[in-house]
Amino acid sequence: MKKPILFILDDDLQVLRAVVRDLRNQYGKDYRIISTTSANEALTSLTDLKNKNEAIALFLSDQRMPEMLGVDFLQRAKDIFPEAKRILLTAYSDTEAAIKAINDVQLDYYLMKPWDPPEEKLYPVLTDQLEEWQSTHIPAFQGIRIVGYQFSPRSHQIKDFLSGNLIPYQWLDYESNEIGHELAELNKIEAKDLPAVFFEDGSFLLNPDIRLVGEKTGMRSKASKPMYDVTIIGAGPSGLAAAVYGGSEGLATAIIEKRAPGGQAGTSSRIENYLGFPNGLSGSDLSRRALSQATRFGVEFLSPLEVTSISLKDHYKIIQLADGSTLNTKSVIITTGVDYRTLDAVDVEKFTGAGIYYGAATTEAHACRSQDVYVVGGGNSAGQAAMYLANFANRVHIVIRKQDLTATMSKYLIDQIAGTKNIVLRPETVVRQVYGEDRLEELELENIVSGERERAKAAALFIFIGARPVTDWITLDIIKDDKGFIETGRDLLKYESFKKAWKLTREPYLLETCSPGIFVAGDVRSGAMNRVASAVGEGAMAIKFVHQYLAEN
Repeated sequence: MKKPILFILDDDLQVLRAVVRDLRNQYGKDYRIISTTSANEALTSLTDLKNKNEAIALFLSDQRMPEMLGVDFLQRAKDIFPEAKRILLTAYSDTEAAIKAINDVQLDYYLMKPWDPPEEKLYPVLTDQLEEWQSTHIPAFQGIRIVGYQFSPRSHQIKDFLSGNLIPYQWLDYESNEIGHELAELNKIEAKDLPAVFFEDGSFLLNPDIRLVGEKTGMRSKASKPMYDVTIIGAGPSGLAAAVYGGSEGLATAIIEKRAPGGQAGTSSRIENYLGFPNGLSGSDLSRRALSQATRFGVEFLSPLEVTSISLKDHYKIIQLADGSTLNTKSVIITTGVDYRTLDAVDVEKFTGAGIYYGAATTEAHACRSQDVYVVGGGNSAGQAAMYLANFANRVHIVIRKQDLTATMSKYLIDQIAGTKNIVLRPETVVRQVYGEDRLEELELENIVSGERERAKAAALFIFIGARPVTDWITLDIIKDDKGFIETGRDLLKYESFKKAWKLTREPYLLETCSPGIFVAGDVRSGAMNRVASAVGEGAMAIKFVHQYLAEN
């Protein structure tokens, strides 16, 4: 934790050095000493210190200075750091001004020059003031701070990106949080330019793309090698498992992720049926463990970075990236998983990111405190989200088309939901339309059996429906089934186009596509099991086939 600051200002360099010496000797262990001879320079530095979320415990300022009087400086400093103690350092002739300043700028104390010996005339006063400051001081959050509107799609995107990558941040709502509003005003940031992302070094970005946020937080988006043995596209459970096994077995391995590790599983608040974790674990915890394991084995994690296409050159694969660069690799494992389908209701797109969210329950749960929220979907992801939201919301409504959850959700979740008093199941129901001004406020529900409709107030709508494979980016002629999932192994033999394209004497390996050396694992594969454990197993298995393919070439 950063030490609080004692800020010293005096235009007389000799006096300044003496004050700094005495304060450092007495308080250097617990406080940092910052000093300057210029009042204007001091005021400029205060904005930077505020942006860095530093804590100033005490200002000690000389009264008579050429740029401005000490009381004037303390008055302006009070606007930026109102909690800091303010002490004036005066000559005997300035005592009247000091006494007046006690009322005018809420001066906490004034000290006379000279202060020798400091043990009698300086330290007792400062110690008393600092003890009083410490008694009410709450250490500031250390990390990234976001100032924005709660129901801004870009604010949600940044929060979701940071939380998905397990990067701590503090959310400061511009409309309701005093510190957030103060930071914006101090830096002359207009409301139209929000959200603003403040970093620990005092810099900030306005309405930034997540790629810029990723770069600023030290994430890597440039490949370091001219060629990789295997490149994994997508960092869900199957991709992370492939990375761990690829790295541990000595393959030059890269994994590319456009948002955050974990995929859909990474957004889960609690996975309770994963082998070896009897008390369950969160999707983010599973992702963190797996990513740490992969990087320990030398795997390069490139994020946030999006793959736009794959092309072939002899036996090599050229991966085209959204930033215009390319990555060369001998083999590829596609683990891009699935995404939630768009809800077919009027005006849903109008409020996406502003009260309507696809997944993201853990990111936005705190904003739903003591309000009614709706979850659409009957799978495990929806059930886990509902259980998590129930800790914050007044009531959580689960909206499903079927009569009950037995066909789509694990029994342990069904039992938990049944035992949670503030979760309400709305069977045989769909959302037809959503309403609001700048954010979601109400939605219209229809019972598909009776046809009866009702309007209900809703603070948020979380959507967990369907499984749309993330394969639209693939321009290479890779065979997919009628739903867009990628076909692999012997299932390819039924396609006439495969027989024309495949020119090897062997059949494709179990997880291999119609393009030799390009493999698929996890939910994006046609016929996949759609369970975290099976995705992890397929990721590990894919590395076995990569070894066999590399041995051939």
